Amino acid sequence: MHTPFRRRSAAVITAVALLTGCSTTAPTSTTGSAPAATGTVRYAAPGSPSNAVTDPHGLLPGESDVVRMALTYDVLTVPGPDGVTRPRLATEWRPDDTLTKWRITIRGDATFADGRQVKAADALFSLRRMGKKAAENFGRMAMFDLDASRVIDDTTFELVTRKPYAEVGKALEGATFVVPEGSDDFGEPVPGSGPFRPTGKGGAQAVVYERNDGWWGPKPPAKAIEVRAVPDPQARAQALLSGQVDLAGGVPATLAKQQEGNNAVRLLRRPGATLYPLVMRMDREPFDDLRVRRAVRLALDRRQLLDTVFLGYGEVGNDLITPKDPTSPANLAPRTRDLAKARKLMADAGLAGGVDLTLHTTTAYPGMDSAATLIAQQLAGIGMRVKVAVEPADTYFSTIYAREPFYLSYLGGIPFLDVVRVALTPGSATNETAWQDRGWSADLDKALAEPGDAERRELLSELQARLRDEGGYAIWALSDRLDLARTGLSGVPEGIGFASAFIDQVSLDG
Repeated sequence: MHTPFRRRSAAVITAVALLTGCSTTAPTSTTGSAPAATGTVRYAAPGSPSNAVTDPHGLLPGESDVVRMALTYDVLTVPGPDGVTRPRLATEWRPDDTLTKWRITIRGDATFADGRQVKAADALFSLRRMGKKAAENFGRMAMFDLDASRVIDDTTFELVTRKPYAEVGKALEGATFVVPEGSDDFGEPVPGSGPFRPTGKGGAQAVVYERNDGWWGPKPPAKAIEVRAVPDPQARAQALLSGQVDLAGGVPATLAKQQEGNNAVRLLRRPGATLYPLVMRMDREPFDDLRVRRAVRLALDRRQLLDTVFLGYGEVGNDLITPKDPTSPANLAPRTRDLAKARKLMADAGLAGGVDLTLHTTTAYPGMDSAATLIAQQLAGIGMRVKVAVEPADTYFSTIYAREPFYLSYLGGIPFLDVVRVALTPGSATNETAWQDRGWSADLDKALAEPGDAERRELLSELQARLRDEGGYAIWALSDRLDLARTGLSGVPEGIGFASAFIDQVSLDG
């Protein structure tokens, strides 16, 4: 990731090709009607065709949007299956002694679909364009001074950070899709340098991509990939089971359970991919009192929630907001239910007689509504009289998220530092728990200024442990991401979050 200096232990990385619910009824048909392998892999991905986007640098509302961009464009770095940053278009990222000026080297053999070489100027232009669209992409480039950054030569540019920042490689993961310098109109397809090219075929709900045989990376096995945006998880699963697609992403746990004995399909599980955090805003009563937040965490029966909401596909949560991040603390004692201690905390907070609350939830993701109902029942044991309000799925994250004092949120496997940027920065409109601990933020800056990899991981681990105990989240379970694939499909990426979007190595040949 970067060259050794001071206590740095990691070596410069040379580029290698690295790729990375719950319904009450379920279809019962199998993939027996699926055609023989034709060279086209068909993927039903979470997303909506009605609000599909073409601009890679703004808001990417659905997984289908991210997958389409990852097929068309190269990104600078990617998260590996283990969560550690790996090269993609960038071959190395090398800091100066201050950790504020980074020399980014990109591949010299990457070309856009129109034959032009991908140059450092294209990469820096793309990052600057992301910076200008910060309101749409949650400020992904906020750590960089892009005006002070500069192109050095065709394959090298200098990226300047606003303060010492040792995790530049991780900051360049995600949607750093590189487009030709000067591109700004995405009404028509813009040439990309990714493993596939859009064909314009597929109709209103699907887009067909053909293999880009000039791509610098490993040759994709499939000649074409069809990406369908399907918002309903049950419908995605039905499309797989009826032979309309070869891969269905994010299917309900109830349906996955029913298909466990079906030899015509494979159940793919990605551990720890999904969280429904219970949000308690720290600037609103009664959650402005740490004792109340601790009481809520102690009152939850996490095993019952896991088994009921996710049917056991996952693991019990321990209130860590990104438990699969490589910097997440290990060996913390599990949080177990203790109603007696929770009631005492409520009494100490002056709420021995209980409190009336509204818990907001939705059906946007499988099981969010049933989770809220069960949480309300469990909190009754400490005197919390909780009314569950099921809000419309299409407006939940614009009217409830980061606004209401008590609700279920959603996280899909993004790294800790991304969560910090979006939801744990004082003053941010998306700081959903109203986390305002200035000392914690100062210690975060110190951690990011630490050049030693092991030392920095330890500091970031300590920050997460403090957030676990003092913050406004209750993380009661981690759900596996559940996909269904037809037998013989291989090459589905193993990682969670953004890593799962890189499907260019899928194959129908097993």
